[in-house]
Amino acid sequence: MMNRREALSRVALIMGGTVLGAEAFLSGCTTGATGLKFTKDDIAFLNEIGETILPATNTPGAKEAKVGEFMTVIVNDCYETKDQTAFMAGLKKLNEASNKASGKTFMQATAEQRHSLLVDLDKEATAFQKTKKPEETKHYFTMLKELTLWGFFSSEVGATKALRYIAVPGKYEGTVPYKKGDKAWAT
Repeated sequence: MMNRREALSRVALIMGGTVLGAEAFLSGCTTGATGLKFTKDDIAFLNEIGETILPATNTPGAKEAKVGEFMTVIVNDCYETKDQTAFMAGLKKLNEASNKASGKTFMQATAEQRHSLLVDLDKEATAFQKTKKPEETKHYFTMLKELTLWGFFSSEVGATKALRYIAVPGKYEGTVPYKKGDKAWAT
């Protein structure tokens, strides 16, 4: 199975930069930030956000990979206090944006309404990134997207069902043909 560092580098490559909290995660220590209390409803909310970002198709989605639980661990153990605050405020903003757009909370919204909202938030996050000052934390949607991708592709479900995976030890093959449409390799 792929190691933490490989999973992080793949997510960072996909996201075009570094992943917030990754260094603390890799070192295995906590940041010293105050512990947050996530409820089962919070985890369900995070799973639904993740599932909207990476829905189940012919492969499992983010919810099956339990990205909500993964996000709570990373935010709680690896994010600095300012990033935790931005993340938690962002969840509230996401729900407010959903209410404004559809008259429903994110959890009450239809799949199409959720998708539309997250597309708009992704555009907002991209615009924010262009004007962001170095001392400012990332946009909350960028955090959610990074954590979803990281959690999914480093999970057993993501590594074995969404990526091609061969358990180690296996035989060495120096070159393996790749056909357009093949899944990427998990290592």
